[in-house]
Amino acid sequence: MGNQTSQSEFILLGLSDLKDSQIPVFLLILLVYVATLAGNLLIIFLVASVPHLQTPMYFFLGNLSALDIFNSSISISHVSFDVFTGNRLILYSTCITQVFFFTWFVGIESFILVMMSYDRYVAICHPLRYTTMISLHLCAQAAFFFWLFRFVCSSVHTLCTLRLSFPDSTTIPGLFCEFYQLIQLSCSDTFLNYLIVYIDAVSFGVTGFFITFLSYVYIFKTILKIKLKDGRQKAYSTCISHLTVVFIFYGTALFNYFLPKSKDFLAGRLMSVFYTVFTPFLNPIIYSLRNSDLKGALQKTLFRMSSIP
Repeated sequence: MGNQTSQSEFILLGLSDLKDSQIPVFLLILLVYVATLAGNLLIIFLVASVPHLQTPMYFFLGNLSALDIFNSSISISHVSFDVFTGNRLILYSTCITQVFFFTWFVGIESFILVMMSYDRYVAICHPLRYTTMISLHLCAQAAFFFWLFRFVCSSVHTLCTLRLSFPDSTTIPGLFCEFYQLIQLSCSDTFLNYLIVYIDAVSFGVTGFFITFLSYVYIFKTILKIKLKDGRQKAYSTCISHLTVVFIFYGTALFNYFLPKSKDFLAGRLMSVFYTVFTPFLNPIIYSLRNSDLKGALQKTLFRMSSIP
């Protein structure tokens, strides 16, 4: 057994066991990553530059796009290094850094989704009180506080990971280092780590999902009372995109952290690829397809750019 304090590197499996299909799979992931960057950067640009998109809902959407870029970059960085160099080793310090940032960003994303559901609740259920209950300034303060708060939570998770010991030549079966995998692979007592993980998951993950679920119960009750078909359809369209993203986020988290794990970690690795590569790619598509404000802002921006001599 190797003690963690003297261990300098792990073996990160990545795509190395795919052999002949490694390059095609990597090219697919790289293509999805480039599309993810383009889609999410476009949303951030539109939210920052178009005045009528500078509202609480689009402020949180811009935050979500930034998180999608960060999360996908974490997973693609070492995969690219592995494919081009054939080196599957990852420094211990790099691994711990990935654990810290991924834990930080995932925690913030859960908060962003909760705030977006609350925004829709107030907009649909209490439209006349919207400006008094939600403001861009208040949302910015809440976002800053939670970015800082989740930074502290991620630091606690990371410090608890630092106390773990691992067997020699520990192989991590994933695209990047994830704290839950490290806990499973550790050869030391992990009770404290699991305790903190589940306290965090119940306190914020389950609570966040319950708040989102309750918000949409009231939202759909209100929508059903709308008599005009056009008004009901518009209300539905503003919620379906967000609900889709919520189910993807919590569905993959539930599968990856609460369901029993297979011994070869295959299901966990597929989920890891899905929520770090494909979910950030899907989010801007899901939001833009059903969002007339975003599509209208994009058309006007393209028209202005094309009319410049």
